[in-house]
Amino acid sequence: MKFSQDKLNPKVSDATDISKPWDKDNQAWWDWYVSLADNRNVEDKLITVKPLPNAKIPSNDEIISELAETYPLTKEQIIFFKKNGFIKLKNVFSPGAVLKLRAELINLLKKEFNVDPDKGAHERFLSLEMTWLNNTLLRAFVLSPRLGQISADLLSVPAIRLYHDNVLAKQAGCGRTPWHFDDQHFPLDTNDVVTAWIPAQPTPVEMGPLSFAYPLEVHKLVNAVKFEKAGVGYDRGVSEVFAKNDVTINETPFELGEVSFHHNLNFHTASRNRTNRSRVVLANTYYKDGARVINSPTMISGDWQKFMPNVKPGDLAASPLNPICWPVDDE
Repeated sequence: MKFSQDKLNPKVSDATDISKPWDKDNQAWWDWYVSLADNRNVEDKLITVKPLPNAKIPSNDEIISELAETYPLTKEQIIFFKKNGFIKLKNVFSPGAVLKLRAELINLLKKEFNVDPDKGAHERFLSLEMTWLNNTLLRAFVLSPRLGQISADLLSVPAIRLYHDNVLAKQAGCGRTPWHFDDQHFPLDTNDVVTAWIPAQPTPVEMGPLSFAYPLEVHKLVNAVKFEKAGVGYDRGVSEVFAKNDVTINETPFELGEVSFHHNLNFHTASRNRTNRSRVVLANTYYKDGARVINSPTMISGDWQKFMPNVKPGDLAASPLNPICWPVDDE
C-alpha cells in the first residue's frame, strides 16, 4: 500500500501543508530541502583527503560493454535488501569507469554553475538532472542494463523503468542532508521503487556518504512526526525518535565502484561534507513498469512533470523519458 500524506500529517496546518505543487526548478528544490537539516554540533574544520586514485580510463565503448554485463545477486543479498531497505554492493563499476564518470560530472557542473565544485566552491548542494538525454557517457550509466537488472532483482519485478537521474554535488563544508524517505519524492502509486546511489570518488565517512536506518520497518516509528516546510523540526524529530528506539544506522565509507541501492520507504540521511573535495554522486531512480502517477502529487515531489512530460495524475508513468531499462530489448 502506498504511504499516504494523511498518515504523515494527521493534522495539517499551513506549516505542514505540502499539498500545493512545487513551482520552481529542481535546484531551487534542493536549496530548500537541505535547509531543513539540523546542523547543530557539526564539526567545522575541513580535512584534506587523499588524491584520487590512478586507474586506466576506458573508452565510452568499453564502458558501454562493461555496463551491458549483468551483476548476479545472491539470494542472501536480495533477502537483506527486502528486510532492511538498502544494500551496498562492491565493484558494480570498474575504478576507471567511475573516474571517467566523475570527470564528466565535474565538467557538467562547471558549465551549469560556472564554478569548479572541487576548487574554491563551498557549502552548497548542487543538482543537475536529465543529463542522460544529451550525453553519451551519462546515458550509458543511467540506462545501463547492469543497474536495471540489479534494481529489478532487488524488487523482484519483471521490468524496470527510469524515473530520472540526478547529479548531486555536496560541496566542501556543505551541511547535512535531512532525514527522509523517498516515498513522497516520487509521485508513483507503487512501492516498487529503488534508487541507485553512485559515488564518483572514494567516499570516506568524513565526506558524508549516504547513511541508512534499518530495518525497513523503522519508517513506521516516525509516522506521527509532522513534516514542516521550514525549519529543522522534522529532521530533529526523526533523529530523536530513532535515538529513543535505538534504531541501527549504517554510516560506512564507499569504495571506488561501490554502489548503494535503497527502497523508497528506507529512511536515510547524509552528514556534512567535512573534506576539501566535493562529494559528487550520480543517483538514478527506477520503478516497476506499470506504475501510475498518484492523484495528488505534492511539493515534495518537486518538478516531477519535467521527468514525465505530458503525463497527468492518474496516468500510466510511461512517458518517452521513462524508458524500460530491464529487460533489455536486443532487437
